[in-house]
Amino acid sequence: MKKIAVHKGQKGSVSIIVAVSLVALLGIIGLVVDSGFGYMIKARLDAATDGAVIAAGEAVTRGNNQTQQTANAQQAATAFFAANYPTGFLGSSVAAGTPSIVFNAGTVTIGMTAQASVPVTFMQTLGFKVLNVSTSSQAIRRTLDMAFVIDNTGSLNTSGVPAAVRSNAVAFLNNFDVTNDRVALMHFAYGTVVDVPFNGNARGFDRATMTTDINNYTFNGSTNSAEAIWNARNQLNTVITQPSSLRVIVFFSDGAPNSFSSFFTTNQGGCNNKAGTIASPDSAGTMSGLYSMTALNQALGSPCFQSNVTRLVTAMPKWYNAHNVNEQIFPVWPVTAPRAVPNGNITYVNVNRASRNLLEAMAAQARIEGTYVFTLGYGPELVAPAGPDNELGEDVLKCMANTPDSLARCYNPKQPVGVFCYAATPADLKPCFSQLASQILRISR
Repeated sequence: MKKIAVHKGQKGSVSIIVAVSLVALLGIIGLVVDSGFGYMIKARLDAATDGAVIAAGEAVTRGNNQTQQTANAQQAATAFFAANYPTGFLGSSVAAGTPSIVFNAGTVTIGMTAQASVPVTFMQTLGFKVLNVSTSSQAIRRTLDMAFVIDNTGSLNTSGVPAAVRSNAVAFLNNFDVTNDRVALMHFAYGTVVDVPFNGNARGFDRATMTTDINNYTFNGSTNSAEAIWNARNQLNTVITQPSSLRVIVFFSDGAPNSFSSFFTTNQGGCNNKAGTIASPDSAGTMSGLYSMTALNQALGSPCFQSNVTRLVTAMPKWYNAHNVNEQIFPVWPVTAPRAVPNGNITYVNVNRASRNLLEAMAAQARIEGTYVFTLGYGPELVAPAGPDNELGEDVLKCMANTPDSLARCYNPKQPVGVFCYAATPADLKPCFSQLASQILRISR
């Protein structure tokens, strides 16, 4: 057998090569292990700063001026970051920068940076002692135009409900930025009262006056929802000529509509030139009118009001024309869908169906114009069949909002998809209003 001789010098060379290889191998292992720790720290750091700027975007709406809003936003961001990046996470030390809050023409830009340092282990063989990881996050809160519509009909005038509506409506407004968001407030029954309109293109809204108005609300009258939606659209489309990037109608009601306004043909000449509201009950019965369409519960007076309106009104108009006798946008009759109104006869079925058709058509038009519709429904009447077709009131509100679980004839994924929330009891109003506010703030980012 042939023997290979290994000299002492060769043995030394092999030892050096092995040693160098082990150092390199340890460095590679160290790079993998320590980089893995760095990746986990970076992921946690990213999540903490992302969440912090989102929290700041919600908190920046609180406060009566930019100084207060900045302080609230920075406090929220700092608290959220601290809660989501634990002290000493994976042995790291962290330094978070003060969040930047920049107001610019109604848009709020929020930024935050952070850096974490962690001692390395295996990578020390390559001369590294500390691994530094940094991140930055930014959130932009879009400008908002919102029409807030509140039902004040008599069906809400039951024990505990008015107080719950008032308190939760006020709390809902506290979620929005009084210096940048634009908000209009209105309430309705037979007619619609615009309590606080938009102030043209001026930014901000008068939350104090709105709070006073809401706390003074009374509840009586019938449900003329279409007139309320018309006023909401009118505020968004005509009072504001430079719209924000996000437009929303928030509509609160406890029932389906049973009334609508127009110029009606009457047997009293002086009444043909007066737009007013005709009201039908939720079940077959006597209709009444005409009521003022700019007041909560006010009859127009003799001879333009009758407790049995068929003694006064002889026909319905073919088009909704309450604000322009020649306007032809929303048909009243003849229509075949979604509810058939074959003629202009003043019957319970025709008036009730026309009221519902008009409401859905106006909400659909608002969505076509790029406006989100959010609806909040209250009480047992919404889930009880009513009207000539035994419909559920909540189905009408879902159709208005264009929710995925609305009736098949209503949902259109190409239009803004809103939110519907049902409050079965007065106690449920608080979480419902909170849900709507949260969803609006989410899409404003």
